[in-house]
Amino acid sequence: MSDASVVDVHTHALPMPLLSWLSGRGLADLSHVDDGIVRIHPEISGVPRDMPIPLATAQFDVTERLHDMRKMGVDRQLVSVPPFVTCADATDEALVLDVVGRGNDALAELTANRRSVLEPLGFVPLGTPGAVDEARRCLDELGFAGIAIGTRGLGRELDAPVHEPLWELLAARSTFVFLHPNSVPGGARLADYWLPQLAGYPMETALAAARLIFGGVLERHDLRICLAHGGGCLPSLRGRLDLGWSRKAVARTTPAPPSEYLRRFRYDTATFSTSLLGQLVDEFGADHVLLGTDYPFELADTDPRRTVTALGLPAAESELIAGAAVTALLRGPS
Repeated sequence: MSDASVVDVHTHALPMPLLSWLSGRGLADLSHVDDGIVRIHPEISGVPRDMPIPLATAQFDVTERLHDMRKMGVDRQLVSVPPFVTCADATDEALVLDVVGRGNDALAELTANRRSVLEPLGFVPLGTPGAVDEARRCLDELGFAGIAIGTRGLGRELDAPVHEPLWELLAARSTFVFLHPNSVPGGARLADYWLPQLAGYPMETALAAARLIFGGVLERHDLRICLAHGGGCLPSLRGRLDLGWSRKAVARTTPAPPSEYLRRFRYDTATFSTSLLGQLVDEFGADHVLLGTDYPFELADTDPRRTVTALGLPAAESELIAGAAVTALLRGPS
């Protein structure tokens, strides 16, 4: 693996022009940026009012990012905006379209001169027919490498009928899609201990992926979706999902059991556990596990090469995880 290209599919950037625009409209507080903190209105961020959101310099400084990439041994990054600017819980469609569009424009500008190493993924505004238009704009006009999606938007889930044109487009183009939770299951029980990120995000990913399965989206469309955080709770639910499919008529919505559709997803390596990551490789194959760090947040893998080598896999399988598999996906149809 030492000579193989290392591609990180799970990184974030939060360009300053977007933050400045939000600040000018009273939707963000940038007064503590020098302390590595930003506060963003709940309608945009999906987190409680005045909650401090970490803002590493590398979120908006390309020089810092490239320096960190060299330290981490990463050759290329796929870059998407973080969930805090994706308007997961917003109700104003015009605002969502505006924020997401400006975020993609700012991401395009941030990566413009470094596309050989920083490949942007355009975020799409879920819950609106505008999602397919923004996806097309990102791919055709902005030249993005793929698409990033959240888990819900404007009160609608991923299997809602409004998203069918989006899935049709992404399947027809064999687009690489990175699915990252942008909200969490509700309730005050997640209010403490950073539990929205520690537990809420993995649960949210499992719920969203289950809806893609039971809603028939994966049956109707051949999609190339990579799930963040190793799929969250989803892999551990495969037996229970299959049991429900076999015994509950309301869950018998697909011709094959859910575990068969789990094999159609890709999973990033951000499990932070060698044993859990090894189980993903054993269950789904090295070609379905893609290196992802969650850079530049604090809860990130800072030594991804070691993460892969710790699995003790044959060199060919390590190279698939490190970058060969996603490189093939980004090329389109094989």
